[in-house]
Parts: sequence; C-alpha cells; structure tokens
Amino acid sequence: MRVLITGTTGFIGGFLAKDCLDRGCSVLGIDINPPEYSWTHGAFEQCDVRDFTRLSHLIRTFQPDRIFHLAAQSYPTVSLLRPRDTIESNVSGTVNVFESVRDARITPMVLVACSSAEYGPVAAEDLPTKETHPLRPMHPYGVSKVGQDLLAAQYFQNYSIPTVRIRIFNTTGAGKIGDVCSDLTKRAVEIELGLQPPLLKVGNLTPRRAIIDARDLVRGLWLASERCVPGEAYNLGGENIYSVQELIDAIRARLNATFTIAQDAELIRSCDEPVIAGDMTKIRSCTGWSAQIDVMDTIGEMLNWWRRRLGNTRVSEATPSDSASAKQPVTL
Repeated sequence: MRVLITGTTGFIGGFLAKDCLDRGCSVLGIDINPPEYSWTHGAFEQCDVRDFTRLSHLIRTFQPDRIFHLAAQSYPTVSLLRPRDTIESNVSGTVNVFESVRDARITPMVLVACSSAEYGPVAAEDLPTKETHPLRPMHPYGVSKVGQDLLAAQYFQNYSIPTVRIRIFNTTGAGKIGDVCSDLTKRAVEIELGLQPPLLKVGNLTPRRAIIDARDLVRGLWLASERCVPGEAYNLGGENIYSVQELIDAIRARLNATFTIAQDAELIRSCDEPVIAGDMTKIRSCTGWSAQIDVMDTIGEMLNWWRRRLGNTRVSEATPSDSASAKQPVTL
C-alpha cells in the first residue's frame, strides 16, 4: 500500500510514518521543513501544502492509496499572533490536498487530522464531548480546523472522495515540543541538571485535559483509515483527565530534584478551555480501538528524553518512576 503523509516531520507525523513502514507500506512523507536528522521513515520530499503545483505533482506521481493529512500550523497561541498564516496553511492547504487528488483522478482514502479545538468551551453537563456537539472555536487555530473538517465533508459529498475526519484531542509523548507536558518536563529537567533555579514556572493550574500518548493515537489513526465510515467525523483521544497540578505532581515524583512552583503571567493564555475531554464511543464501536499506554509512564519517558536532549549523561535512566506507587495513574 502506498501511503502519503503530509506534515510528516511533525511530532505525530514521525510516529505515523514509522507505524506505516512497520505495516509494510511504501511511505512518502512531505513537509515544509526538512527532517532534523537522517530520515529513515520512508521517502521524503520537501513541500509546502500551500504550493498547489508541487503538491499536485507529488500526488499525481506517487499515486497514493491512502493519505494522512497532518500538515498544519498547530499552535493556538501562534494563531492569535498570525491568524492569516494559520488560515492559509490549514484551510488553503487542505483545499490543495483534495484538489490534487481530483487533478490526479484517483480516489485514495483521505484521513484529515482535525482537532478538539473545534468545539471550544463545553459545559460540564455536555462532557465528555460528543461529535454532535456544536463547533464554537475560541481562536483562529480552532476556526481553521473547523474549515478543514467541513471541507473534507464536502469533498466527500460533492466528489465522492472517501475521507474520514478525526478530531484529535491532547496528544503528547517523548519528542513533543510546545505542549503542557513537554514544557513542564523540560523545565523540570533543567532544574534537575542545575540549568535553572529550583522554581518551576507555570501558567494556569486549573485546566483539565484528557491526554493520550502519540503511539496510541497513531494506532487509532490507522484503524480509522481502515474501518471508519467515509464522510463521518470521529473523536480520538485519551479518556483519563488530568489537571496541570496533577501533571506537576507526577513530574515531582519522578524527578531527582526538588522544586517549588510559581505562576507566571506570561504563561497564562487569554483563551483557554477549562476542560477538554472527548467521548470515544463512536470510534471504539467502529474500530475496536482503545488507549493502552499509561500517560504517567509517558511522563517518565518525556523526562528521560529531555535528559538526553539537554546533554545529561550523569542522570541514570532509572528514576523514581520505577517504583510501583509512582506508576499509578492520576485520574479524576
């Protein structure tokens, strides 16, 4: 099977490319940015999805059986600073993917990576959020994801291109940059290594998120591309919900250093959903998927990743996370 992945050098894209190769697929990854390291996850072509001419040429030449469209400007805070770039990358890029498919006269399954940010704030009585909940995004990133979502639906309705829309919830893992788990584990390791004083800067401690390990997510993406109903939208994410404070407590239990915490006004977002958690009933019933990796184990892996990344060769990979008590999930 020929699989094309847009945004392949991004965090999820790397995990997905490896997973597809392990399944015996021929993989072509494309991204606006070249890989930071020697790319071993299939063939790679540098391409901006906003460049229709080049994107169309690559799709027409490769003739994919399956497309995973992950390429996007994916940071809500960046979208508030650069809304035009966000809309152009995410909405126009999605149009270009589908128009390239039409131009090539092929009908691959196209899985579009949408987002829980489409829902915006959800009342407590409506949690966990179902796919039928109204879409009320709070920032340009969320708006752009609604655009991707609805475009995918109309290309199925009007042109019979089989597509599945996956609304991805908070995803993390070793190698992630720029989410709450990554930021907190990085700052904690900097404290452990003596690179920063023992003061962990934090934003808002009260938001709660259902978080999933990227490897579980990727497995769900593959199953969705095989078993979900074309034209439909599905939530995909974790079912255990964590507050920022609980993540900090988990990091503290696994760190070879002590610290205090201090709230930093610069780390508090102007718009932040109080709780993000999705109902996974629909995708479970369609695919049989369920998350298998304990996010508390993922936190330990992220700490070790930052230890290696920040050049620490003195700290043993064996940390307090090896204790049975430290591995208990923090769930609400």
